[in-house]
Amino acid sequence: YQRGQADKALPLAKQALDLRKQALGEKHPGYAQSLNNLATLYKDMGDHRSALPLFQQALAIYKQALGEKHPLYAASLNNLAELYRSMGDHRSAVPLYQ
Repeated sequence: YQRGQADKALPLAKQALDLRKQALGEKHPGYAQSLNNLATLYKDMGDHRSALPLFQQALAIYKQALGEKHPLYAASLNNLAELYRSMGDHRSAVPLYQ
């Protein structure tokens, strides 16, 4: 992906998500990390519609599993805010940044 080959990275990110889902379950922070990775890939490819529910799901998992004081929850808030900002939805982004 970092070498500009998103088309090759996308199926690998999806495979990693599936593997973590099977190994860890859908409520595990490791699964949330894979959701975040896939969402970031979609975002960077300009596919905001696909990225949004993945970032939202990762945020919910981090909140439930780790709590609102955990750094991964804060990073997930930032990721979602960045997506909203890149979509031009500043009204949704600002409270997440705060």
